[in-house]
Amino acid sequence: MSSVQRTGITLIVLSVLFAFCYAVQHSISCLLLSFVLAYLFDPFVLMLERKGIRRIYGILILYTFLTILAIFCIIFLFPLLNMRWGMLVQELPGYVQRFKSMAVDLKGRFGTAYAAEEWQWLVNYVQAGADRLLGKLGAGMYEAVSSVVFNLFNFLLSPVLVFFMLYYKAESLAGILRWLPSSNRDFLVSVGRDINRSIGGFLRGQLIVSVIVALLSTVAMILLGVNHPLFSGIFAGVASIIPIIGVILATIPPLFFAYAEYQSGGILLQVCAVFSAIYFFEGYVIKPLIFKESMDLNPLVTIIMIMILGELLGFWGILLAIPITGAIKIYCHHLRIADEQKKG
Repeated sequence: MSSVQRTGITLIVLSVLFAFCYAVQHSISCLLLSFVLAYLFDPFVLMLERKGIRRIYGILILYTFLTILAIFCIIFLFPLLNMRWGMLVQELPGYVQRFKSMAVDLKGRFGTAYAAEEWQWLVNYVQAGADRLLGKLGAGMYEAVSSVVFNLFNFLLSPVLVFFMLYYKAESLAGILRWLPSSNRDFLVSVGRDINRSIGGFLRGQLIVSVIVALLSTVAMILLGVNHPLFSGIFAGVASIIPIIGVILATIPPLFFAYAEYQSGGILLQVCAVFSAIYFFEGYVIKPLIFKESMDLNPLVTIIMIMILGELLGFWGILLAIPITGAIKIYCHHLRIADEQKKG
């Protein structure tokens, strides 16, 4: 079978897999959450195994630490986040009304200097958009809360799945190895090892990068006096997952809050300057130190994969778009090498 035929079969299998994932996306999200957590926790368990601690005891030590951390978050962190979220929900309609008033003021300020038809369409559009946004806030908040309640089952089930993924890791890998055809076993094992190293390194590295970006953004917004710095910081940390576009998305909430509070172009320049410095530091200092090797992915292909997988699987599709794209690239690279070796 030529590399072209194998690539075609691979694309067909991936298409069927994507269609299946879309049909059961809510269940898949739970599996993906467990998969990511298992990838993040497995190095800790392996470290304990190298120290002579049996795997089951290493997992129990891990879960004991996570339980203590969860209790700390429930007692101290969650009430703070809940209070901040409540303040944001209460103040958001006021922000929208403030921008609507600014649009009316803009109309009165420039209406006499320029022809009405040159500005009327823009002012009307802004006012109509503000009205629509204000009308959807209640429904949007309700949907967000409903989504959290719906996915609460996933968060409760994930620790159980993670436990079994960690405990039965060796048995699962051995079972997969037995199912692989003997003629292609060495090839598939080599591909699997490269993909495992690539995905594991990316997930752990991206977690560290996101936490650093979130902390830097939060501190920066506090120093600038921008409202809701915690929300802006967390949003920036999550947005750092998305290449190129994430930088733009991360600046939207702080720019919104800053201008609504101060109504000054100077504060907008300060926010943009701060985020430019943060993402410059992230791209040229943090990532080169954390990511030992780059996936070297085409930015356009990466963005397209993020759009497709985000539509299919939501947040988890966005999170895993880069490692999945990297896995496909690694697989195609091995196919090309194998084909060249056969021809040679």
